[in-house]
Amino acid sequence: MQEVDQVTRKRTNIVQLLQKDGPTKICAPMVRYSKLQFRTLVRKYGCDIAYTPMVVSDSFVQSEECRKVEFITNENDKPLIVQFAANNPEDFASATEMVFPYCDGVGLNCGCPQRWAMAKGYGAKLLRNPEQLVDYIRFTRSRLQDPDFSISTKIRLHADPHKTVEMCRRLENVGVSFISVHGRTTKERHQPVHYDQIKLIKDAVSVPVVANGDVKSLTDVYKVYEETGADGIMVARGILKNPAMFEGYDRTPMKCVQDWLNICSRHETSFTCFHNHLIYMLEKRATKEDKQIFNNLRSIPAVIEYLDKYKDDEESVIDETFSNMKNLDVS
Repeated sequence: MQEVDQVTRKRTNIVQLLQKDGPTKICAPMVRYSKLQFRTLVRKYGCDIAYTPMVVSDSFVQSEECRKVEFITNENDKPLIVQFAANNPEDFASATEMVFPYCDGVGLNCGCPQRWAMAKGYGAKLLRNPEQLVDYIRFTRSRLQDPDFSISTKIRLHADPHKTVEMCRRLENVGVSFISVHGRTTKERHQPVHYDQIKLIKDAVSVPVVANGDVKSLTDVYKVYEETGADGIMVARGILKNPAMFEGYDRTPMKCVQDWLNICSRHETSFTCFHNHLIYMLEKRATKEDKQIFNNLRSIPAVIEYLDKYKDDEESVIDETFSNMKNLDVS
């Protein structure tokens, strides 16, 4: 848990944050992407809560190396929720106890539909047994008595909406802090999001509900907020392509790109992470030909030279700090 030993955290009550007026804006857990550097960036642009990437709980509990790699935070990285994948309540509770001093809450991934995850009993596989799922929350809550520490779930929909509502009521009864809902079933990928079913859940429970799915702009945030009544709006791909979307930008401003490079100069960052985020951020600016060139760049100087072509007269984009990126690991 690099950087984490120096963290002294005053807990943020996530539930109270979700209960404020207007939609609470949330950066979703994203494997390989929602790391400390990206969380630092989106917090500069209106993000209220950020998640870590999904962490496999048994590996986290058993491996110090896993903890060093998978959970990196600092005193400014807040409010923060750590998302865990687990296939038994003991691992989820034990992993939660380990991060308890350094974050504001944990989330149980019950929505990942990928085959590898479901084959190991993680993610959406948990939705097939709601009786067992509630044990994860009940058991972990019994181990942590701090009421300000949130224990939440992120789910997908059942094919039968009434089963989803019943499961959410069970989760509420055992002490879940809030429920995040991706508005598709496990089998659905690019079909329209069922915002009406998220509203059904919101109307059926008293704990906060977070809506997720196909939110690509600040306009979408408020549209989904009004349509579902959700307390929070969680965004994944939309904020990956535009980390400034919560501030109302329709594409990543070059000032945000500059912030990204500055952040990477202060935090040890692999070139792959640094470069991949830029690929997403520049998607709406680059032509097809430019994308092919940029995606194949393999050095910091080449990236800096490429970015200089996007410098606008009214925006300070490329400055000397970019060429002094000592903490960037080119591996």
